[in-house]
Amino acid sequence: MSPDGLDEALVADAQAGSTAAFARLVERHQQALRAFLRRTCGDWASADDLAQETFLTAWSEIGRLTSGRSVRAWLCGIGYRKHLSARRSHARDRAREARYEADHGSGGAQANRPMADERLALEGAMAMLPSEQRACVALCLAADFSHAEAAETLGLPLGTVKSHVARGRTRLLQALRGADERG
Repeated sequence: MSPDGLDEALVADAQAGSTAAFARLVERHQQALRAFLRRTCGDWASADDLAQETFLTAWSEIGRLTSGRSVRAWLCGIGYRKHLSARRSHARDRAREARYEADHGSGGAQANRPMADERLALEGAMAMLPSEQRACVALCLAADFSHAEAAETLGLPLGTVKSHVARGRTRLLQALRGADERG
């Protein structure tokens, strides 16, 4: 069976409700989708997140995929629209923050600057962590989840969560010390 023929058979099975067929489609196309999104976003962690969102949307919309259409192109289209939406959302957030700074920043901006600088340094350091490690750190250190709760939430082994938190904490401290020395 040709690769396109296999995709068509898997799509038909997925449209009939087969999660196994959809999982095979994910296996077949996830590398190409992630590579596309990484090049488009310029940020691997965001691209991986968008790929996950793309597959969730694709599963809910698999019934709309018409016969003969390229699965890879369909997935990349969904992924690109997700990327554009995330970019617009980020731009709105930045504009909102800029308006807030302009409205509330005149007298208090200088007093709050060290805290804002620390927050930006922390966000930058968090962005440098691998996505699973970042998720573990965010849950255990920022959201006060226990290691066991984080493991259950993320579907990771407990030891992996503990390791991610320890390594993530170390990397964050190193990054923040470096920011203090530069600042």
